[in-house]
Amino acid sequence: MITIASDFGTPYPAAMKGVILRRTDARLVDVAHDFPRQDVRAAAFWLREVLPYFPPAVHLAVVDPGVGTDRAAVVVRAGDHALVGPDNGLLLPAARRIAAESAGSDGRNDGEGDVDDGDEDEAGNDEVEVFEYAYEDPDSATFHGRDVFAPAAAEVHEVGVDSLEALDAVSPASEFVDLALPEPAVREDDETGRVLAVDGEVLVVDDFGNAITNVPGALVRGRDAVTVNGERVPVGESFAAVGAGERLVTVGSHGYVECDVNRGRGDEAFGLAPGDAVTMQFD
Repeated sequence: MITIASDFGTPYPAAMKGVILRRTDARLVDVAHDFPRQDVRAAAFWLREVLPYFPPAVHLAVVDPGVGTDRAAVVVRAGDHALVGPDNGLLLPAARRIAAESAGSDGRNDGEGDVDDGDEDEAGNDEVEVFEYAYEDPDSATFHGRDVFAPAAAEVHEVGVDSLEALDAVSPASEFVDLALPEPAVREDDETGRVLAVDGEVLVVDDFGNAITNVPGALVRGRDAVTVNGERVPVGESFAAVGAGERLVTVGSHGYVECDVNRGRGDEAFGLAPGDAVTMQFD
């Protein structure tokens, strides 16, 4: 199959599908086309959280503020998957997660075990291969999704993930743009090693208004409450742990701490937006 993701909204993805279907009979699966516009980091986060659940596939993803410039096109091989898109770091977090899972480690902050403030995808680095995809001047300088990346995805699908080197347009990338999601800073007691606080930030806000931070879930599991940016907030395993309209901190399905509201918007209640700093203090 070929999965397709973008910040294009509609109808632009339909043109990309048309280009692919003229070249291959691959099954096409939409991931999302409503990623925050031109927000590479947010899209990279969601791709990392979604793509590893697919069976081996070609993943076409386009969030491309540099469209029409001299930025390269890349194909990334990770395990049995290939990811196709612009060379702006968009694909690398997902590729590392896929590769880590192929190597037997899922690289997730699931709230279990020790807290690691290093790159949680490091286990997949050696299994990720980045190739540059050479293309001629496309028909449009503003729609490389249709004119560059869709044909590339179809070509990769037809030759197969294990045979990328057979493509004339593909060559190993001597350099490429990487992107690593920011890590929190954990503050510990010098004598006891007990975690006192963590300085993190909001990675994304989902459609429900949940403010998803980069704080590992292990830091809040088992606690009754934490102090978030100076305000005491209960910790719950589910939204229903507090009454409707009340604030809470919980651990999302991705393994990170969220600032939420039961049946409401956590971003509004906590006054948070993507990129905002979040300090959590523990008793």
